[in-house]
Amino acid sequence: MDSLIISKFKADNPGAVFLVAKEGKSIYRKAFGKANLEMNIDMQPEFVFEIGSMTKQFTAVAIALLEEQGKLNFQDEIVKFIPDYPTQGNKMTIHHLLTHTSGIKDFTKMKELRSISKKDLPPKELVDFFKNEPMDFNSGEQFKYNNSGYIVLGYIIEIVSGQSYEDFIQKNIFDKLEMEATYYANHRKIIKNRVSGYHNKEGYINNDYISFTLPYASGSIMSTVDDMLKWQNAMDTNKLVSSKTKQKILTNYKLNSGEEIHYGYGWHIKEINNSISIEHGGSIFGFKSMGIYLPKEKVYVIGLSNCDCNSPTQITKDIATLFVEN
Repeated sequence: MDSLIISKFKADNPGAVFLVAKEGKSIYRKAFGKANLEMNIDMQPEFVFEIGSMTKQFTAVAIALLEEQGKLNFQDEIVKFIPDYPTQGNKMTIHHLLTHTSGIKDFTKMKELRSISKKDLPPKELVDFFKNEPMDFNSGEQFKYNNSGYIVLGYIIEIVSGQSYEDFIQKNIFDKLEMEATYYANHRKIIKNRVSGYHNKEGYINNDYISFTLPYASGSIMSTVDDMLKWQNAMDTNKLVSSKTKQKILTNYKLNSGEEIHYGYGWHIKEINNSISIEHGGSIFGFKSMGIYLPKEKVYVIGLSNCDCNSPTQITKDIATLFVEN
């Protein structure tokens, strides 16, 4: 594992932290490279990273918690919660949002995004930014990875719970699991052990500023490898949701045509050497992340990087492969 990681994450460059756990216990936990280039600070295993789209796992489980409480149903149409949402004649459900099969336009692909990227927008204004865009396809007909769907889910969590998305996940997930180094990201707040993020454009530069109200429920969580292990263990032991609900979250869903999409609610459902792999990555300005769980082997592998130029994805997969019997 050392040799795999050192080949990509050099000592004087932006770095990464990797953790491997077997049966819920850490068996490998190391930091590589620099947490801050300007201060020449070495990376440490307990440092805090932006995890980007791994946030979607938390959003999906938050929706599942509300479903268990009887406050919504995965098959509810979104107009039940946002009556003025233009579904263009489709029966667009929470299930479609969770599985990236809604057909909603991904706002991160819109040219106008730059005009709002530094503004702090409430969820309703962010939803209004993209809701009138033409749909890419009718709900359920295609799988197309989509951040907009998880923005709408975050807004629904606020409508149904009466709390902000940040407060809901803090109270119902982070606090319950004692994830004390996990946060809804904030530029102003002093966050102990926060690492700096970088781009590489003919040399390393500081990452671009973006308001965290934009990635919101699709990508605004910060965490550590240790807290993410707590999260994975909680999912594995049904600490937050029932085994029945977890089965719904981790089902490989299908399109209207019957074709499998290799995605559940907030996780990709794939295979590594014919062994089931439950995984998700993340990418946000200055950061990349990847987490893989092998349920048969009870192995969890996570890598967090502080340069969006250097993804831990392939290394994380290569490490996971070491634990799969051929």
